Amino acid sequence: MINMKIDSTKKHNRNDIIFIVALLLIATFGALYLFVFRDGGNTVKVTVDGKTYGVYSLNENITEDIHTGNGNLNRLVIRDGKAYMETATCPDGICVSHKPIFRDGESIVCLPNKVVVTVTTTDTDSPDVVI
Repeated sequence: MINMKIDSTKKHNRNDIIFIVALLLIATFGALYLFVFRDGGNTVKVTVDGKTYGVYSLNENITEDIHTGNGNLNRLVIRDGKAYMETATCPDGICVSHKPIFRDGESIVCLPNKVVVTVTTTDTDSPDVVI
């Protein structure tokens, strides 16, 4: 009977290892998709307090001052197909230390100034709905 318990334990250990390896493979392919194979966007949408402030192309190098009211200011820079927050009058400055964004769906958020910068893809050739 002791041998049966040992064999049963070995079988559980082997199945656990197979399960863990499968999960790691799924996580690896998911990360590759998110960070390597996902396409970059072509526009940046800026909202202030939930309202659209502007939409800018990632293909043009610009510097845009975003006035959010009460003397608050965020400076958005788009250069070489990437967008980043150069300066902000918020007290914590987390948005300024955020890495540049360029992939579809990436965002920079400045909570104190209520500014959200999101990369989007606008494709005018594709239909809105496929039936």
